[in-house]
Amino acid sequence: MAAQKDMQDLLRLLTTGRNKLPMLGAMQRVKALQVAGLKSINDIATNSLTTITKAVSDEKAAKALLAACKAHIKDPSTSSKRPSTSSDLSPTSKRLRATYGSDTTSQTPQELEASLALPQPSKDEEAIEKCVIYTNRAPLVLAFAVKLLEYTMPEQPLSSRLSLGQAVCSANSRSKAVSLGIEKGKGAEGDGWGMGQPKVRILGREVSVLKRTGYEWKEEKGEKGEKPTTVGESSSVKDEEGGEEQSQATMKAESQDTSESDTKIHPLFSKGGAASKVGWTTSSTITSKQSTFIARSIIVTSPTQAKATINALTSTHPSLKTASHNITAYRIILPSGSILEDSNDDGESKAGACILRVLKDHNLTNVLLVVSRWYGGIFLGPDRFRIMTDVAKDALAQRLRVVGAVGQEALWGLDLEGMQSENSPVTGDSLPIHRPEGARAYIMKAFACPPEPEVEGKKKKKTAAQAGVEKEENLGMLFGALDLLFGSWVQHIGKDELDRRAWGWYVNVRPEVEGGVAGWGGKGNVKLSDILALRRKE
Repeated sequence: MAAQKDMQDLLRLLTTGRNKLPMLGAMQRVKALQVAGLKSINDIATNSLTTITKAVSDEKAAKALLAACKAHIKDPSTSSKRPSTSSDLSPTSKRLRATYGSDTTSQTPQELEASLALPQPSKDEEAIEKCVIYTNRAPLVLAFAVKLLEYTMPEQPLSSRLSLGQAVCSANSRSKAVSLGIEKGKGAEGDGWGMGQPKVRILGREVSVLKRTGYEWKEEKGEKGEKPTTVGESSSVKDEEGGEEQSQATMKAESQDTSESDTKIHPLFSKGGAASKVGWTTSSTITSKQSTFIARSIIVTSPTQAKATINALTSTHPSLKTASHNITAYRIILPSGSILEDSNDDGESKAGACILRVLKDHNLTNVLLVVSRWYGGIFLGPDRFRIMTDVAKDALAQRLRVVGAVGQEALWGLDLEGMQSENSPVTGDSLPIHRPEGARAYIMKAFACPPEPEVEGKKKKKTAAQAGVEKEENLGMLFGALDLLFGSWVQHIGKDELDRRAWGWYVNVRPEVEGGVAGWGGKGNVKLSDILALRRKE
């Protein structure tokens, strides 16, 4: 938490005073300072001008920053931020605090997550089948995103899932408003407010994020100790030649020696830079028609190292020797600057070119991919290449799913439109993010029962308390339906594919509203039986 506070203090210093920067510029400068090891005001105040100049590439800016940090250390009350009272705040400033402001009370991560608790997903499939909810499209997007993230990004706490889900919801609403002519212009993203920020893909849409450095939390298990199943988590692996079944846990235990370091070090795959020391990253397993696929990736810097690394892998993990095929591909930058590419089908025709294409499509270099397949006796046809691509991307997920140096850190969804509309620094301890509290309040009151037909003489209305209970129950039913839907697919497709399909599923079940501007914000019925009908057929 200290690291997060240091970053907030530094952002506040950079966005206030005589030499203040716009928030986008301040965030980019903080990033440059962090790379140089200058992570707090104290770090900067106690370092040399030469070091700071090297970090920010601007001697004049470095001098001003050093002076401001020293002044802040000497007397924090002389901060260049003008003290203000509630009476002299403009309406815009008040709205900024309402939009971005964080809870001023001290909360531990566990307390924050507990305060955001959502209704438990219903397990009553019969009740879900009969349930019909009345809502508009935006909160349904939010519900889909929040639940989907449990499967595609299980490392994210509930607060992050709510923030990221709201970012997707807002971006989608903005796009729709522009298409209807309600809003005009390129928007914050088009104007570059998200430039330089890492991005994640959710429901097929890229959203800018902010890392919550130092945020640590421990997930509280449900009443029965249950935890959402992540992609491929419970699938079984049939060793084609040995005839023995191995669980996903067994397969992952093979790489336990490297998995711990993998969760701590998450640099980007090199695009011509120095090679990373990170070990193997392993995908979830995917089983289809008794054939099982799993992928691994690692950084290498020469063909000789690639060959030695493959030999070491099969020696370390004897089960790979029983695989029907161990397909490999790599792209390496040579000292001359040219790129050397190579692949090996290992008896699976065109498979090497398939996984090499994954590396080329994402412009990754100094990377070795190994995809192992245990043939189950049933021909898969072209579908085998889709599965190979899915597991390859899953093994690369820390670099492919997130554009930027983001690994397992908790994330906030950035509110780019808010930053653009105010065009001013954010005051106090607040950050330009979609707050999870607002997203939770929105989703909790969004799913009512369909309005009953008016009957003459019967005008009794539900109390606010009754309506609130009803909406919470409906949200639990919706979450239950989404769990059944996503849970039916997780063992058979990769995370990227699950994310891609989820948007199509949303479109399939969203409420019908009038076309054009007349339908903006319109409500309609959503039959949860329609969601259940999208489950994978065995």
